Amino acid sequence: MSQFFSIHQDNPQPRLIKQAAELVRKGGVIVYPTDSGYALGCQLGDKDAVSRIRKIRAVDDKHHMTLVCRDLSEIAHYSRVDNVQFRLLKSNTPGSYTFILDATKEVPKRLQHPKRNTVGLRIPAHPVALALLQELGEPLISTSLILPGEEMTMHDAEEIRALLDQQVDLVIDGGPVGLEPTTVIDLTGSSPVLLRRGRGDITPFSIEE
Repeated sequence: MSQFFSIHQDNPQPRLIKQAAELVRKGGVIVYPTDSGYALGCQLGDKDAVSRIRKIRAVDDKHHMTLVCRDLSEIAHYSRVDNVQFRLLKSNTPGSYTFILDATKEVPKRLQHPKRNTVGLRIPAHPVALALLQELGEPLISTSLILPGEEMTMHDAEEIRALLDQQVDLVIDGGPVGLEPTTVIDLTGSSPVLLRRGRGDITPFSIEE
C-alpha cells in the first residue's frame, strides 16, 4: 500500500518533502506533481525502480526517460550546453518544456538515445517538484504518468492513489496541475527543432512549422 502526502502546492511542508526524498533514496517509486500533469519518478541510477516505472507505463527500454532537474547548473552537469543553448534555457526555465541535449558521461547509458547519445532534461515550474529536487540534490529519473491505453497525463491524485496503490510507494497530492504534456524541443542542432507541441510556448524558439 502506498503512502499519500497532501503537500501545499505553493508552500511545500519541509517535513513531508524530506520524507518523500528519503523514500526516493531508499529505492521508492513516487508520483509527484509537475506543471504538466503528474509524473512517476525514482532515484538516478536505480535500475530496479526504473523497471517498475516501465512496468506501470507498459513501455520497454526503448522508451526514453527524462532527467528532471532543479536548476540550470544541474542541466549543465548532465548535458553539453553552449552559450546559445544556455541563453534559451535560462529564458525558458522553469517551464513546461523537455529539452533534448547532448549527454555528458554523467548520464547512465541506458538513459541516453542509443545512437545519438542525447538525453531529455527539464526543470518543472511547480513548487512541490522543485522543493523535492532541492532536497534530493540530484535529478529524478522521470516520465509522465500516462497509463496504458490512455493518451492524457493523469491529473487527479486521489484517482492515482486508487489505481496505483499497490504499484508505487508514495503519491504526492500537490493540488491542481496542468493537463497538457511538455513541449519537447531538440536543441542539439544549429537551430531548435520541435518534436512535440505541448503546454510550453514555442514562440521564444523561433521555430518554423
